[in-house]
Amino acid sequence: MNATPRLPLTLATATLLLTTTLYTATTAHADDDPSVPPGTEATAAAPVELDANDPDLKLPEGATLAEPKVLDIKQVVEDQGGEERREDTNADVKFALQAEVLFPRDSAKLGAEAKARIEAIAQEIKTQNATRIRVFGFTDNLGSSAHGDVLSRQRANAVHDILDTELNDPGVTFEVRGYGEDYPIASNASEEGRKKNRRVEVSFPRGES
Repeated sequence: MNATPRLPLTLATATLLLTTTLYTATTAHADDDPSVPPGTEATAAAPVELDANDPDLKLPEGATLAEPKVLDIKQVVEDQGGEERREDTNADVKFALQAEVLFPRDSAKLGAEAKARIEAIAQEIKTQNATRIRVFGFTDNLGSSAHGDVLSRQRANAVHDILDTELNDPGVTFEVRGYGEDYPIASNASEEGRKKNRRVEVSFPRGES
């Protein structure tokens, strides 16, 4: 019986080591980046060279670039109970106060804590040097729409009166409205949502000079 020829020990060992090395490299590459199929190498793309004189890169005669525009970014801060919410954008500041922290139920008479909260908003208006203030009242959808319109306007008027007294500035103008159940910010299907909708919003431009 003829014996099968064997590779010399050193050659067999080298072959085994080479195979192991290739397998290990391929496996490690796949583990490092699963998006690259095993056995392929990622190659860096050569940088693209631009020709400054390329006519396709030049504006047509008489054309001008649009004015640069800063995208509006909104930042929202709400206290833990959701009683007060502040929204900041590049252009405006808005405070939304839940009616429960300002007024007794179904009333437009300001409660004990209301004045301090409104005074804090007046201070922020002064900080921003704002002269155009919007005070809007809102209700939920319970009761008649007509009643909600009246109540929301009465509540907006009450907040306006405090702000006007605190600011005491004839150069400040107010826009006061009551929107009733219009423009809800939450679902009226639950009491939690209705509570958010019963609110007074005070908004003004940011950083007027």
